[in-house]
Amino acid sequence: MRRFLRDNSLGLVFGLLFLIVLAGQAFAGHADYNQRLLTEGLEPVSLGRYVTSASFGVDVAENWQSEFLQFFLFIFLTVWLVQKGSPESKSLDKVGRETAEEQKIGEYADEDSPRWARTGGLRTTLFSNSLGLVMGAIFVLSWLAQSIAGVAAYNEEQLADRQDPVSWAQYLREPDFWNRTLQNWQSELLAVASMTILAIYLRQRGSSQSKPVGSPHTATGVES
Repeated sequence: MRRFLRDNSLGLVFGLLFLIVLAGQAFAGHADYNQRLLTEGLEPVSLGRYVTSASFGVDVAENWQSEFLQFFLFIFLTVWLVQKGSPESKSLDKVGRETAEEQKIGEYADEDSPRWARTGGLRTTLFSNSLGLVMGAIFVLSWLAQSIAGVAAYNEEQLADRQDPVSWAQYLREPDFWNRTLQNWQSELLAVASMTILAIYLRQRGSSQSKPVGSPHTATGVES
């Protein structure tokens, strides 16, 4: 068990932190939601009712979709785009999908390579793009969840203000939807750009996201 915890510590710690922060968001959001209800002269709701509400759902989904958009774009764009000196980039001479030999596909696969890397055909093509495709699919699904929860939360406010509710298609054209979406997108894109560029000149000793402390600023990707 101790070895399992050590060998999987990064994923386990981030998973635990995710649950802690999600719970914290639920409690903080519940308090804020009830505060607004009391201000409007309405009865507060229970925590259980809040976490199953459209208000909580849209807040969670809008953050998830922006995160997976970041991963989706970064995975696919780093196939073709490079950044000199950044450990987040491939080497400058490896732009593109690389050869079958470099990627250990088909006849170049090792004995312990995944089976779908050796078989060729459609299965190898799917496996070769599986990470980006799954990240893209989760982004689309979470964006859809955001829009569904968002229109429900938006219509609650519309009815509270004695205004007509809108359909899902109408909500996709509302400033509320795009304000929620774009404010998250821009923060994720800024974070990726900052990490890519700052890692050229700054170091964090022992981190897989940093070049070795003594590597030159021009060292790119695996060159470091």
